[in-house]
Amino acid sequence: MLTRSLAVIGAGAAALLASHAFAAAPRPVVVELFTSQGCSSCPPADRYLSELSDTRSDVLPLAFHVTYWNQLGWKDPFSFEAADARQAQYARRFRDFPYTPEMVIDGKAEVVGSNRAAARTAIEDAKSTAATAAMVDAIRDGSNVSVSIGSGRGRAHVLLVGYDTRHVTPVGRGENSGETLTESNIVRSFTSIGEWAGAPLQLRTNAITGEHMAVLLEASDGAIVGAARVIDRQQAPAP
Repeated sequence: MLTRSLAVIGAGAAALLASHAFAAAPRPVVVELFTSQGCSSCPPADRYLSELSDTRSDVLPLAFHVTYWNQLGWKDPFSFEAADARQAQYARRFRDFPYTPEMVIDGKAEVVGSNRAAARTAIEDAKSTAATAAMVDAIRDGSNVSVSIGSGRGRAHVLLVGYDTRHVTPVGRGENSGETLTESNIVRSFTSIGEWAGAPLQLRTNAITGEHMAVLLEASDGAIVGAARVIDRQQAPAP
């Protein structure tokens, strides 16, 4: 999951990436939902995240399935320890404790994921106040991902996220026993691929697990300051 090959991409690949750039489009608000199939309070939040995925291109919803519900009768097949670690970072930042369903908006605000009114308010607040340190564009070409980050101010970790569009899971045990859960934008892998320090940066890395991918810029305080969905080269518009 974490194995990768990272290199500066050549001028030809950079030109290809630039030709398909979506620089005119504002970056999406990143919504991270920490959830579990073993949590009876989570399905309403999962449904809301699915609606965001289906209806809002200005939002990048990502579902991180945590592992700490697994010992209570049902092992979530999409849970992984990196999700726990990411939520623990947010818990320290917000001086809170990990819980499900927790929704974190742009790395700066957290709400109960099933509270649609609070989530909508936080998303709209993020849209109106979000800082974008630099534009990000990314294209997948087979097993490779080319990332282009523009110039700007500040520093940020460059994160690559792999996620699946949708899964339907019959749950056989635990708090949701007998339920069939439909869940969207399920994160399958998550890794750092570089550091951005204000100057234009071009990276080339291996694709990671997941039907789709996204690139995030995360500032040192945890705020998301850049984001883009990875576009498949076959689906990219002509230059």
